[in-house]
Amino acid sequence: MNMLRMDSFDIAAALLSIAALFGYINHRWFKLPTTIAIMLMSLLASLVIILLGPFSAPFIDTATRIVSGIDFNLALMKCMLCFLLFAGALHVDLRDLANQKFIVAAMATLGVFISTFLIGTGIYFVLRLFSLDYEYIHCLLFGALISPTDPVAVLGILRTSGVKRSLETKITGESLFNDGVGVVMFVILLGVASGGKELDPGTVAHIFAVEAIGGIAFGFGLGFLSLYLLKSIDNYQIEVLITLAAVSGGYSLAMHLHVSGPLAMVVAGLIIGNTGRALAMSDTTRKHLDMFWELVDEVLNALLFTLLGLELLVIDRGAHELTIGLLAIPLVLAARFVAVSIPVTVLRRFRSFSPGAIRLLTWGGLRGGISVALALALPREAGRDLFLTATYIVVIFSIAVQGLTLGKLARATEPVED
Repeated sequence: MNMLRMDSFDIAAALLSIAALFGYINHRWFKLPTTIAIMLMSLLASLVIILLGPFSAPFIDTATRIVSGIDFNLALMKCMLCFLLFAGALHVDLRDLANQKFIVAAMATLGVFISTFLIGTGIYFVLRLFSLDYEYIHCLLFGALISPTDPVAVLGILRTSGVKRSLETKITGESLFNDGVGVVMFVILLGVASGGKELDPGTVAHIFAVEAIGGIAFGFGLGFLSLYLLKSIDNYQIEVLITLAAVSGGYSLAMHLHVSGPLAMVVAGLIIGNTGRALAMSDTTRKHLDMFWELVDEVLNALLFTLLGLELLVIDRGAHELTIGLLAIPLVLAARFVAVSIPVTVLRRFRSFSPGAIRLLTWGGLRGGISVALALALPREAGRDLFLTATYIVVIFSIAVQGLTLGKLARATEPVED
């Protein structure tokens, strides 16, 4: 088979084979969290291919062409994300989330806005140090795409980190909702940067209302419609099929209605996973539904993190780009610290937090594939190549370093929140 002419099925088969191989190696010998291990091994494989380049030019050319042929933005934002968000929300306890509603809401909205402004402003001045004259709005776009914590990365890593339940709920709840807010913010700024929209309060409020509030309302409708259908029958095969149709069909319809598909999937998942699980499912259905969506979650996570590691082959690896990416790491962490500190400090007047809450929430703000997908959606004139490399470096650090050490930090801090 000519590797340069691989079709979509061949590429999918290759990715599944790579993910399975790396998953097997990790399970047998390394025992790391699966998603992190798969990404690290994919990253290592990419590095080996790059280093072998001078000795095996046809091989690296073939590998690069294959990875370049994968539309990461399309694969994640239009194919994987709806299933991953629904699967994640399906297992979130709504009562736990309600107990943390104020801090989750504050970090998922105010925190994203604060972080976008701080990172955008900071990277604007960093670029000036390298005599790179990008417009401020382009820097704000980078701030918007890197500010949301990634629910896929967070959920995959928190399962094995051993953090306390209340902290897990805060981080999980924030990550499930703030990616939708972050995408809306990104869309608004991208419209301004492209010259199609004016950045005024009225326009921002209108787009936010249509996208975010519309997505939440659509999710409620989708969730309760699915709930009615699930309650009217007792056949686990059809009930699993109903949830699968709700996710795929609902996400597609949300996109056509120009409301937030990610927020809709989160809300629908919360409704089906809580009210549906309690009132509309038999024990047999609950068992098979959980097994099905856990398997979907694990397989798609494995594919996504394999893709993340292999993306190293196609990003710009120039000295300036890599240096700016490394400088972006402390900038993003500092902005996250401020964005967490403000709502926690305000809410401390009304409820208690452990002394280590800010530190843990800061370090637990993991970035992932959504940020890379949004960076790939940037126009070239908005600095896509530069910001893609910076985003990639921040994401790799976030998953590999923060993800591997979050559990240790949590155990050392020993939070004693309510």
